[in-house]
Amino acid sequence: MIGQTISHYRIIEKLGGGGMGVVYKAEDTELGRFVALKFLPPQVANDPHALERFRREARAASELNQPNICTIYAIGKHEEHSFIAMEFLDGVTLV
Repeated sequence: MIGQTISHYRIIEKLGGGGMGVVYKAEDTELGRFVALKFLPPQVANDPHALERFRREARAASELNQPNICTIYAIGKHEEHSFIAMEFLDGVTLV
């Protein structure tokens, strides 16, 4: 996906991934800022239950306003790619 443009986000680099998503750093070409884009993994991208969990995650996180939680900007779909656009926080992973 690196180098592709999804909606108005240009994918720059992969940040990480796991069972419920793959996260990329992207440039929001309309607002001129970096964002993190979380995509459903390809193996569950067409599963209606996984898609609903993904949407619930975005809705729940968007209701939170706390300095240690990134802000959710949008949830979207571009062609076959469902994604959550969120605040990009540069730093180390908190594992």
